[in-house]
Amino acid sequence: MNIPANLKYTKDHEWVSIDGDIATVGITDFAQKELGDIVYVEVETLDQSLGKDEVFGTVEAVKTVSDLFLPLAGEIIEFNEDLESNPEMVNSDPYGKGWMVKVKVSDVSDMNELLSSDDYKALIGA
Repeated sequence: MNIPANLKYTKDHEWVSIDGDIATVGITDFAQKELGDIVYVEVETLDQSLGKDEVFGTVEAVKTVSDLFLPLAGEIIEFNEDLESNPEMVNSDPYGKGWMVKVKVSDVSDMNELLSSDDYKALIGA
């Protein structure tokens, strides 16, 4: 299972990469394997400011639909539009081309509450 050390993680199985005050968010390799084949990613919160842990979208797999929770408070400034025509990129490249949103973070100190790769591995028993 791929759990890159340079990223931060949530208990809801999202990963976060920070560059200044911009966070890129997606779901983890573990989450995409649990969901199965991703058939649709919906994000209707573009240009909206949301609080930490608010739902920013949904991911639909063959078996289920799951909410996506924002790991950091901020404004959704970009959606990965490639996922509209190729949602399976979440399965094939969850940490690269399968990213979901970019967020202008309200308070970068929120990053301190996220899990390290080792903490996330412990959470999922990897």
